[in-house]
Amino acid sequence: MWNGRDKKAIFEISGGRGARFARAASIGKEQSRITATEAVPALTRSGHLQCLERGPDPTGAPESTSSLPAGRLRSREVQDRMKKKIALFAFLLAVSGAAGRAQESRQDISLSGTAVIEPFKASSTDVQVSANRAFGGLLSYRFMLTPSSAVEANYQMTYENSIHYVISNTNNYLVNTRTQEISAAYVRSFVFKNFNPFAEAGPGGFIFLPIRNSGTKTLDAKQQTEVGGIFGAGFAYEISPSFDIRAEYRGWVTKVPTFGDSQFTTNRWYLISNPVIGVAYHF
Repeated sequence: MWNGRDKKAIFEISGGRGARFARAASIGKEQSRITATEAVPALTRSGHLQCLERGPDPTGAPESTSSLPAGRLRSREVQDRMKKKIALFAFLLAVSGAAGRAQESRQDISLSGTAVIEPFKASSTDVQVSANRAFGGLLSYRFMLTPSSAVEANYQMTYENSIHYVISNTNNYLVNTRTQEISAAYVRSFVFKNFNPFAEAGPGGFIFLPIRNSGTKTLDAKQQTEVGGIFGAGFAYEISPSFDIRAEYRGWVTKVPTFGDSQFTTNRWYLISNPVIGVAYHF
């Protein structure tokens, strides 16, 4: 038979074990709640879903070696491919644009060396005019209206030459002269491989400027401006998309200058030969 003391001891032992069992059950529930919380995906600052760090998988499965989800990796790969395609497209566009500008250049500027050859002229009375050769430079600007036609502006200046007047076969006068040309022309060009033949014609003004030095034998000579025309024909040889070599025979049509001295009057027109050769730059 159990007495009262034995029953009390058994109750205390059972109560202590029950308390320990209750505390163990409470701890197990708390760990399950924490584990469940850690397994919930969290939204990161970058806007992607990631799982919070947690301990080893109780199933023993190996952890992922990448810190980024598969979807984000695929998105980055797509972005990299797009950047490469855009860079390639921009490069091809720049190259084609440069080639197009080279092919569609509508302007050029040329610098040429020139010679001025004045012919002998005799009046119907008693005045004879001759001159030696002069050398100078020609600057031209050409604008293409169409692939085969253009307008051109020219400025030319010679260094010095002497015009010789003989009056009544006895009186001889020399006038050292510097001649300038200001002209405009219409240019018609053709294409034959690298050669571009062309012809031009237009109005021009010519300034005969006497040089007062020991070579000028009359102090009455004055600057004179005559209006006439120019014409020419030549060819351009293309050495690159931007440069060509240009050679041309040009002619001036103008009146024989008198330098403001009536005794030099001939009432004649003459043709001055003006060969040129130079280099043109297209832009």
